[in-house]
Amino acid sequence: MEELYATWRPRLLSVLRIMAGLLLLQYGMAKILGFPAVPQFAEVAVFSLLWFAGMIELVFGALVVLGLYTRFSAFILSGEMAFAYFIGHAGKHFLPILNGGGFAALFCFVFLYIAAAGGGPWSVDRLIERLRGD
Repeated sequence: MEELYATWRPRLLSVLRIMAGLLLLQYGMAKILGFPAVPQFAEVAVFSLLWFAGMIELVFGALVVLGLYTRFSAFILSGEMAFAYFIGHAGKHFLPILNGGGFAALFCFVFLYIAAAGGGPWSVDRLIERLRGD
């Protein structure tokens, strides 16, 4: 059974990275590109806090999905999600379920893990390593 875990552990890291990146990428797309149309992000003013958050989510979310500069990108996203939690949610209530910050908190720690673990075998980073012979 341990052999099965050893085989799938790195692959599932890649799946976690891709899915977390895609889930966060949709927030960046909604804020910057207006797609999907989300009423609360309908008119994000350029250079506002939400706009900067959207740009970070769009750019670094795409990099995480691809697995390119994964550790750096995931670290930036982890910090952004911590910032989002404390600026946008923590002041409303102590508990994430009551302040609407559960996703931000979870994203923060998932991206922190990815920053430490890397992109896994299905990443552009790994492809570059193989091509270099590392």
